[in-house]
Amino acid sequence: QLETLEQEEQERLELEEYTIERRTHIISHHHGMTVTKILQEGEAEPQCWSFSYSQAKLQGLLLEFASLLLLRVLACRQAVPPGLIFPAFDIQGHLCTSSY
Repeated sequence: QLETLEQEEQERLELEEYTIERRTHIISHHHGMTVTKILQEGEAEPQCWSFSYSQAKLQGLLLEFASLLLLRVLACRQAVPPGLIFPAFDIQGHLCTSSY
């Protein structure tokens, strides 16, 4: 059984005189998972959000790398089972659904 224990993601956009950096840290613990998002825009103070989710809400969770792996398997099989829906995190770190 594969499960994500911790995931770190960082995105950075550099324009001529303006930078936007977004970092996401996801960590698994015995009660569920905690998602921490940090957004830094230019010279402004970083904004930080944190969300915690119980194991019950995360049953079948599909994080980014697992989703990529699943897409490759589905492409190799050239078939997508009907009603293939998983819990996932949106760009803000909120729980949502991902359907294929």
